[in-house]
Amino acid sequence: MTDPVYITDALIAEDIDAYLAQHQQKSLLRFITCGSVDDGKSTLIGRLLYDSKMIFEDQLAALEADSKRVGTQGQEIDFALLVDGLAAEREQGITIDVAYRFFTTEKRKFIVADTPGHEQYTRNMVTGASTADLAVILIDARKGVLTQTRRHSFLAHLIGIKHIVLAVNKMDLVGYDKTVFERILLSYRAFASEIGITHFTAIPISGFKGDNITALSDNMPWFKGPALIEHLEGVEVAAQRDINSDFRLPVQWVNRPNLDFRGFSGQIAGGSVRPGDAVRILPSGKTTTVDRIVTLDGDLDEAVAGQSVTLTLSDEVDCSRGDVIAAADAPPEAADQFEATLVWMADEAMIAGRAYWLKLATQTVSATIQQPKYEINVNTLDHLAAKTLELNGIGVVELSTDKPIVFEAYADNRTLGGFILIDKLTNATVAAGMLHFSLRRAQNVHWQASDVDRDMRANLKNQRPALLWFTGLSGSGKSTIANLVEKKLHRMNRHSFLLDGDNVRHGLNRDLGFTEADRIENIRRVGEVAKLMTDAGLIVITAFISPFRVERDMVRSMLPEGEFIEVFIDTPLAEAERRDVKGLYKKARAGQLKNFTGIDSPYEAPEAPEIRIDTTAMSPEEAADLIIDRLLG
Repeated sequence: MTDPVYITDALIAEDIDAYLAQHQQKSLLRFITCGSVDDGKSTLIGRLLYDSKMIFEDQLAALEADSKRVGTQGQEIDFALLVDGLAAEREQGITIDVAYRFFTTEKRKFIVADTPGHEQYTRNMVTGASTADLAVILIDARKGVLTQTRRHSFLAHLIGIKHIVLAVNKMDLVGYDKTVFERILLSYRAFASEIGITHFTAIPISGFKGDNITALSDNMPWFKGPALIEHLEGVEVAAQRDINSDFRLPVQWVNRPNLDFRGFSGQIAGGSVRPGDAVRILPSGKTTTVDRIVTLDGDLDEAVAGQSVTLTLSDEVDCSRGDVIAAADAPPEAADQFEATLVWMADEAMIAGRAYWLKLATQTVSATIQQPKYEINVNTLDHLAAKTLELNGIGVVELSTDKPIVFEAYADNRTLGGFILIDKLTNATVAAGMLHFSLRRAQNVHWQASDVDRDMRANLKNQRPALLWFTGLSGSGKSTIANLVEKKLHRMNRHSFLLDGDNVRHGLNRDLGFTEADRIENIRRVGEVAKLMTDAGLIVITAFISPFRVERDMVRSMLPEGEFIEVFIDTPLAEAERRDVKGLYKKARAGQLKNFTGIDSPYEAPEAPEIRIDTTAMSPEEAADLIIDRLLG
């Protein structure tokens, strides 16, 4: 191919350095295309790439190879060839996930995310929308506003996209009829007002014919503009808005190459900063001033939102990864209880009460999600009662974290208000969320310091606090061995207390059943009680099936290092069932007892318990002696 394809800027040939410098100065707009299946997303993206006259090397090479194959060498690649390539990707399932395209015009650079139209891939649309400044919502002029139009509009608004373009596509197939466009516009405006979209730009287009894409079309003289590209070139991007907000820098890492330099690196999430500015370190609240703004290209006099920099501070303050450096006179909040909107993205349903990793900016904490306050039907906007959220479900929930995190409402700052949830066992991302506000109880309830601490209480008892957490199948021998351990400790003048699973369900947990969610809440409550007892200086013994590793790990995280001792009473299912002292296995096998561990509910054996007891190889007395030796040794 002798002539440059899709690259028409003469400046490239004259002065490549000047061209690259000019290209770097262009602002970047990230946007998504969404809508129902066959509304023309691939065709529109093909038209944008074709008419922008600029594509990246990988796309160029593929098109060059195809052009040689069909004998078009030396000519511009045919628009249909480009669209066929995009359509082929969709047929192969590539855009079941999000496909990203890159192009540029003379005024701006663009990244467009082509999101799937199928309802079952809503989570993929959310992924594409999470970094977008604008959403192009396509409507087939022949079909009008459909369910997916409503769904994607709701999600785009929920994610916080400020700019909505309603692209009424395939106008050529309805004879460029103005009344068709106005009827669709009227219908969409009524829906948009219901979900809180107060402003959007409607453009009648034909992606295939190119009408109103780069220039106003003679086929629709009744439409006065703007054309799509003109509008995309002119909207304000998020980075421009963020510069006008208060300064925030989530610290990603502490940079200390030598003893004379200590810098705090990260990407500025809002506002601007200059040397000498007063800043506050959160959540500690310590104040100092900025000394230098360091980059690989040298120190800066000012840094703004979107830039990655290293700050050095005037004072030696405690600051580490996950902290936020903010404007001293306008700091964000720190809290540990919130209301949030959650979009569930995992095949397995959300489990209320289970602990997940929550990642917000550079902060990672353990978070527990409560039963949804309600689930949102995005088609009708009804608020539905729900005990959980299934795949692609959207609901409003309350959540708590194991320590305060620095945040802002998602509507004010997407970096400090948007988070993901990660399954602690699989490390899979299971949800995306948007924080609304901290709960008042998080602001009004404060920890009351006590002059008598846990060490003083333990010293009075002449012992070290500990939690012996017995876990194993029903009938494994947990309660028998735990009872022997407490008897032996009592004879040794040790102060202990036994929390037995059945006994606790007669009082503290009498309101809980045996569903997965109730079992999780059962363990959470027992863990909190056990923690209070170890604070009193006691040796606490618990005997619970506690079938899930993540909940046992949750209790472990409540206590100081070394105080949680997991005791796995390892008894094969067949042996536990043979004993069946309470007749529970017999009922479970007969279908009279649902959610019974080992039968129709799983048991996740400990992978690295501190103590493992093989009840087929030792007696309860021997087991109790071994446990006490390990505890006091």
